[in-house]
Amino acid sequence: MFKKGKLAAGITGALVMTFLASLAGAVTIGSVKPGEDVMQYITRTKGKFDQTLYQKVIGAANAYKEGDEGLGVAADNELSRENARKLLANTKIKDINNNPLFVDGQEKLIRRTTDKAAYNKVKNMTMGQLKNFLLTQPEAEIKAIMGGLHSDVIGSVVKLMSNDELIRVGSKIFNTLPGSNIGAKGYLSARIQPNSPTDNPEDIQMQVLDGFSYAVGDIVIGTNPVDSQLEATLRVQNALKEIVTAFELEDTVPWCVLAHIDGQAAAEKEEPGSTAIWFQSLAGTESANKTFDLTIQKMIDYAKMRKGPYGLYFETGQGADYTNGHGHGFDMVVHESRKYGFARALKQEIAKTKGVPEDEVWLHLNDVAGFIGPEVFKTREQLVRCCLEDIVMGKLHGLVLGLDICSTLHMPVTLDDLAWCQDQIAPANPAYLMALPTRNDPMLSYLTTGFQDHVRLREKFDFKVNDAMWDFFKKIEVIDANGQPTEHFGDPAWVYFKFRQAKGDTRSFDVIYAEGKKAIKNVQNRGVDIAVGYGENIWDLEPVTNKRIHDLYDDAKISLWAEFTPEFINSIPNAVSIKSQAHDRENYISAPATGEKLSASAVATLDKLAASWGNKVPDVQIVISDGLNAKAIMDDGHLMPYLNELKKQCKKAGLTLSDKNIVVTGGRVRAGYNAGEVLYGKAGSAPKAVVHIIGERPGSGHHAFSAYLVKVKPSTWAKAGSVDHDQSKVLSGISDTGLVPAEAARQTVKLLMEM
Repeated sequence: MFKKGKLAAGITGALVMTFLASLAGAVTIGSVKPGEDVMQYITRTKGKFDQTLYQKVIGAANAYKEGDEGLGVAADNELSRENARKLLANTKIKDINNNPLFVDGQEKLIRRTTDKAAYNKVKNMTMGQLKNFLLTQPEAEIKAIMGGLHSDVIGSVVKLMSNDELIRVGSKIFNTLPGSNIGAKGYLSARIQPNSPTDNPEDIQMQVLDGFSYAVGDIVIGTNPVDSQLEATLRVQNALKEIVTAFELEDTVPWCVLAHIDGQAAAEKEEPGSTAIWFQSLAGTESANKTFDLTIQKMIDYAKMRKGPYGLYFETGQGADYTNGHGHGFDMVVHESRKYGFARALKQEIAKTKGVPEDEVWLHLNDVAGFIGPEVFKTREQLVRCCLEDIVMGKLHGLVLGLDICSTLHMPVTLDDLAWCQDQIAPANPAYLMALPTRNDPMLSYLTTGFQDHVRLREKFDFKVNDAMWDFFKKIEVIDANGQPTEHFGDPAWVYFKFRQAKGDTRSFDVIYAEGKKAIKNVQNRGVDIAVGYGENIWDLEPVTNKRIHDLYDDAKISLWAEFTPEFINSIPNAVSIKSQAHDRENYISAPATGEKLSASAVATLDKLAASWGNKVPDVQIVISDGLNAKAIMDDGHLMPYLNELKKQCKKAGLTLSDKNIVVTGGRVRAGYNAGEVLYGKAGSAPKAVVHIIGERPGSGHHAFSAYLVKVKPSTWAKAGSVDHDQSKVLSGISDTGLVPAEAARQTVKLLMEM
């Protein structure tokens, strides 16, 4: 995994940085007097109420995670953590409710939509009493008061619980989607996630049929798109819709393209009926949601539009706010809880618009627990803790909550660790999990739950699939009348045959089945895995596929630690080589913020470049960063075809392109924004663009890179930090086996002209 020479060279600096970071993020909570609560402790310590210390005490009660340390709210040791929990346990609900950790419009919305009558029943409880209530009272009693719990209260009470206690609470509170068993006790549903590096409809459809062959996929069929432009969104929407409508499942399972909600609304306007449920990622604060180009009013307006059978689908995850620079001094668990509070408020809005009770609204969300990386948390134990916290918080908000029990390739959580994590989390009975042909996503390059993991979990924990969908699996003959797998189980070519039959195809079984086998081979040849058959048990991957997945994992670890070679940098025409603030590769991976800013020497170099332009400032500047996979840039047939075609297309479009190519070692996405600030802050009035080419997460085997595009006026570039992800467009999955570089360059210029 490690390149020993490189690691040794930077180890001293990395250790010093880690030590200093731990000091900056460590919170010491001194001894607690009998019966003392958080407010009394703060007053005794500071002489008056202090908001910063309040945030730190609440944060220090949380189980340790690296992200809380980065936020400056993690306890420095177990004694401080235990002291913080004692203080929190002695604090009354009304004191937490009346002293929000951070106030913005989103917190005010949560406060307005917290049930006042239910709150009045519990406001004089201490948090310790609330914990005991949740552990000892039946579901009906808990449901009678949970609408009165502010998100900060819910995010605080889970800190007082052990993993076993979180499981006890999670295993007795159940919220279901209307007219279904999804979210019910003893049911574990699945979102099929048929991602493709090229948004290829055949890749997407065959993965859906693959999932059906293992009797998996009953809450939503949802694809993460590479290209979120309208035409591409509609193409993928219609590929998913075709399967659902052919099998007459419109009233059983919705489909979704996980583009920005604006794009989904545009698709529905362009082709009414093309969308089913609408998706959006949510953050825990107004400012963090701004990076998703969201406002509270925008989401309320969209909620009011959801008048059909399916409402909204959200994705969240601990650490997203912090890593986007919007931590506001409070811990990741409460941030996550506020996302659920936002979702609860939007659910109420849909119910009000439709004139129905809240439990008749089809709305759910999934927590992408380990997607961000080691800056949030590192270990499999932390992944389990995060998932258990989020299950309970979601259920206490009255929501149907699923999980993406996942890890990135730069976390020390292995493919095989994930099965262990699933087994620790399953007793808390989340509503659903992700489902892919294997545990490795071919487009997003991260590890999650495979189809056969669902088969194993159903067998081990006696989980069931939504009854209506289970009847469908019997209808297509992958499950028999007794609920057992048939000879067709794990055979996507068979399900392809049933799909074609449902479409009215009258050709013979042999012809259609052979066509299905050919389609499977086509998909596999594009580097997208299809699970076919099984190993020793029906929940084991077929051995050849299993070896391939482990080989991809090994390649990802090598790619992660790869660096630009001097020879490669010298091969780039007119390269201007600079560095971020990361000291070395290890520092870059363990402390992501170091890769987001350019070093002082880099800024000086770019200042000179900007000065050399004089009055001839180019419209477009290329920045090239290693990102999480330098091989994605260095592989033959990747960078140069993109640069050559980009140059040609810029000239054709009348855009002047800088003759210099800025190459950043240790660069993350925001390093490109930083370069634009330095270069274009004093560049007149016409909009100027940065095209940032950066290596994507490894793991898919494609060694893909992305192009982040920002085109704004110099007055915007001049305001440090004003350019962020909400102002960028991105093309991802660029490689010689994915979105081919020359085509990506053509799409880049097309986007630049539209921006």
